[in-house]
Amino acid sequence: MPRKSGGNPTDRSAKGLDWHWHLAQGPAEVDTTELEFALMRTFEGFGRWQSECLASVCDLAATGPENALLHIIRMNDRPKSIKDLARLTNRDDVPNIQYSLRKLVGAGLVLRKGAGRSGVTYEVTEEGRRVTDDYGALRRRLLLQAVANVPGFSDRLADATRTLNLLSGIYEEISRVAATHRRG
Repeated sequence: MPRKSGGNPTDRSAKGLDWHWHLAQGPAEVDTTELEFALMRTFEGFGRWQSECLASVCDLAATGPENALLHIIRMNDRPKSIKDLARLTNRDDVPNIQYSLRKLVGAGLVLRKGAGRSGVTYEVTEEGRRVTDDYGALRRRLLLQAVANVPGFSDRLADATRTLNLLSGIYEEISRVAATHRRG
């Protein structure tokens, strides 16, 4: 029997909606699958938001992950290595990170310093600083003002952050288990 989810837009008690998933056999599995589906949609929407926000403050057509790299490079105003960037973004696709870095360097937003694999770091240029400042200002005007108007949203964001961080660790661990036990 489907459970009610208290006023949630995904309330499974809504008549006429099919809540069956090939990935789910019970209420907890449906909840997990619905969360994963919401994460996919949120990830894509977030990527579009990042691209559009960045395009509003500079002439670079960048993906969400490229935009994230730009802001992470600026984070704490310290240079970052590829290893740092991979760890901070929970990515292991180093060739794609390198491609994105070349794109950011080519756009004049990031500077590559040093030589060799272990000695190369990246930092934002003055133009990168201007772009990230402008991005931050636009983000405050649009996104943060929109969420500030939702009562109790700050607490919900804090809860969501804790939940997503927990899920990140769970997904990391079960990926290792799946890789360890992969069939020949």
